[in-house]
Amino acid sequence: MKIFTAAQIRNWDAYTIKHEPISSVNLMERAAAACYNWIMETFLSSSVQNTCFKIFCGKGNNGGDGIALARMLLKAGKKVTVYILEFGHKGTDDFQTNLERLHEITTDIHFIQSPEYFPVITDTDIVIDAIFGTGLNKPLEGFTAELAQYINRSPATVIAIDIPSGMFADKSCKDYITVHATHTLSFQQYKLCFLLPENEERTGSIHILNIGLHNQYYNDEPAVFILLQENLLKKIYRPRKQFSHKGTFGHAALITGSIGFMGASVLCAKACMRSGVGKLTCYIPKCGYEIIQITVPEAMSSISGSNEYLENFEPIAAHESIGIGPGIGMNKSGALLLEKVFTTFQKPVVVDADALNLLSTNPSLLAKLPHHSILTPHPKEFERLFGKTENDFERLHLALSKANQYNCFILLKGHYSFIACPDGKGYFNSTGNAGMATAGSGDVLTGILTGFLAQGYTALEASILGVYLHGLSGDIAAAKLSQEAMIAGDIINCLGDAFKTLQGN
Repeated sequence: MKIFTAAQIRNWDAYTIKHEPISSVNLMERAAAACYNWIMETFLSSSVQNTCFKIFCGKGNNGGDGIALARMLLKAGKKVTVYILEFGHKGTDDFQTNLERLHEITTDIHFIQSPEYFPVITDTDIVIDAIFGTGLNKPLEGFTAELAQYINRSPATVIAIDIPSGMFADKSCKDYITVHATHTLSFQQYKLCFLLPENEERTGSIHILNIGLHNQYYNDEPAVFILLQENLLKKIYRPRKQFSHKGTFGHAALITGSIGFMGASVLCAKACMRSGVGKLTCYIPKCGYEIIQITVPEAMSSISGSNEYLENFEPIAAHESIGIGPGIGMNKSGALLLEKVFTTFQKPVVVDADALNLLSTNPSLLAKLPHHSILTPHPKEFERLFGKTENDFERLHLALSKANQYNCFILLKGHYSFIACPDGKGYFNSTGNAGMATAGSGDVLTGILTGFLAQGYTALEASILGVYLHGLSGDIAAAKLSQEAMIAGDIINCLGDAFKTLQGN
């Protein structure tokens, strides 16, 4: 799914109006009908027949959506009161058309000019926020900001139409007042602001409603950001051919572990094997030799350091991919180990965990990264590597900038994990859940990514396929065990089910 900017979304509306063709007021009717249908299906059970809808509208097209929705609810016999923010000027043409239609069936329309006109809101009310949409270009102020805060303090369920009032689609509103919705009913596709953690409390649950915008615009219009969906994954995934053998699927290397942290090596190695790699060699300190041999008998082991730490890398075979970092610690020999890997291996390297922390204390090594390597930081590791940012939007753009600078892929982990690509594009993952916020989950991802690189997937393909299947495995594990009870090993155990889901089995 392409993620368009607010300007592109407006252009999409205009393209649909011109090429469907459809009038703008009828396109507004279509959007309101989609919201009406969702509300009727979700809220209007027999137990909430006395619900009163309090609909707050600005005088733009977002307000027009709210006015049209009010008319539909009234015709269905629901209790509806409409409150219009009065700014001393007429509304847009489509707003005025819908207001005239509303006047024909109700007089319960009120104009708000100051806080003393704010209505009482109870816990049995459903508030509809149709004050401002994506056309807003400045923070809420004056009594509009006071109204947003008043709604936020109310006990009612709050439904935002298209976007919570005060939010921006393409930039941060972290320091500004916005409506905090229980549900956001948005149209056609996700907006960038919906995919960033700083807005979680503002949007509530997000529901994307199809209003039939023209497919040709979507197909032709380029987008910087993409939300991963199964159809793209099926194009990337390559099923096994019948006459394959283990050499077909590559020989991966994992450089992991130290005294007390061999669990990271085990998780990483098991995940790599489950990803479908043909062969795996684990380069580990002496203390981990028996651990790996017993827990991952499918993998080979090579002692590459002292009893407690990794100190060197002397490959025992030609490897198609290398993953480095989980559990290696911050031993003083670590930076030299990284430098040797970066300068002697000419294929993409997966860099995670302590390897990222070593990079942050030895930033000159970034320039030595093999082209198209994959860095997998969580937000704090990203901050140590590249510096602080003021908000999530700045962090996205910094990740894209650094991916371009170092010709690498930066996989910023989190809900909707973000893949920053060296060509300036960014991909958000659509799988995964909060149960994956558990020790070892990142080690599992490193193993999966390393395995996919060894099998011949490009760094972009490995990143997309790896993060999606990692999240899908987590979703399957959570469904079986709950988010609270799942652990990193459960993600590995559910990889098979994730592959079968992708295969359509």
